[in-house]
Amino acid sequence: MLEGIKFLIDFVLHIDQHIGQFISEYGLLTYGILFVVIFIETWVVVMPFLPWDSLVFAAGAFAALDNPLNIFCLRGLLCAAAILGDTANYHIGKFLWKKAFQKYPRIFKPQYLEKTESFYDKYGAMTIIYARFVPIVRTFAPFVAGVGKMKYRKFIAYNFVGGFVRVSLFTWVGYFFGNIEVVQKNFTFVVLWIIFISVIPVIVWWIKSFLSSKTQK
Repeated sequence: MLEGIKFLIDFVLHIDQHIGQFISEYGLLTYGILFVVIFIETWVVVMPFLPWDSLVFAAGAFAALDNPLNIFCLRGLLCAAAILGDTANYHIGKFLWKKAFQKYPRIFKPQYLEKTESFYDKYGAMTIIYARFVPIVRTFAPFVAGVGKMKYRKFIAYNFVGGFVRVSLFTWVGYFFGNIEVVQKNFTFVVLWIIFISVIPVIVWWIKSFLSSKTQK
């Protein structure tokens, strides 16, 4: 467990080096590795903290270099991974939600589901798009859509738009800005900044929840 945490931290802090190593060792198979990582992050409900945004940003940056990665192929493949992952997540919520609550009580915490449900109350089906940019919520949004029996036709339409927008945003930003000299020299800082920005909504929610609980007492 500890070794796994250490590896994840090292992977996040040196994500550019790891992707470079993947490309050097596996060539075109790097597409498959990236596809699996993105698919798992969006599909496996018990893994809501994988460094999705920074990984896609770094992959986009490498696509701008002279290597096997092509920006259009990369974007298309990662869009497919994100859409298919959320679709699988939706079906888990639709058919296996009772078992999920019983088997993973530490993961399916009431506050996580309440936060996701509050997004649905505020944004409706648009939650599927907005949640793509909010950690934890983005993992539980398709699951809750399945539990709530959202019609699949509506879900897949919003799922497609959300996956396309999020992947396109980070791949193109990485492609155009990832190889600027100042970014290259401070890549770890840029990755940490991306992660920090992505978790701001969660931090704000935790603060609001804490203050609300104090007020109620």
